[in-house]
Amino acid sequence: MTTEVLTRTEPLRPATVELPYEPQSASAARRLVRDALADWGLGHLAADAELVVTELVSNAVKTGCLTTMRVDLAPVTNRAGQAVRISVRDGSCALPVLIGAAHDAESGRGLALVDRLTVAWGVDQEPHGKTTWADIAVNRAGSSASVPDAPPPA
Repeated sequence: MTTEVLTRTEPLRPATVELPYEPQSASAARRLVRDALADWGLGHLAADAELVVTELVSNAVKTGCLTTMRVDLAPVTNRAGQAVRISVRDGSCALPVLIGAAHDAESGRGLALVDRLTVAWGVDQEPHGKTTWADIAVNRAGSSASVPDAPPPA
């Protein structure tokens, strides 16, 4: 077993992108996540993080909003320890619902996947929309990587 340790002298810079409400935006969101994690030395999180951001962006696209959504990736510290937070802000006040979709269902499994791949997820309601966020633990699969200068728990 190898031990991966992330050592940096400067804090990690959050990554952000504004995207249109189009299915193709998921590809741009995955690229943002993959590139930021690679820059941070956390590439081992990319596969799960790309799936999570795809589900969050896909839910935002379904809202039918006409402006742009914002996708953010930032280091955080939560009750589970150090994590990477993926956030998608959209202009809809409709809240996502975690449903128990059948394993072979063609839709409705997105938030169940997010729930399974993350240590925490939720929704922050705002005056003109919401932000849906999900935290992926940094220490996964035997890694001891750390995120420097992450904000304290909320």
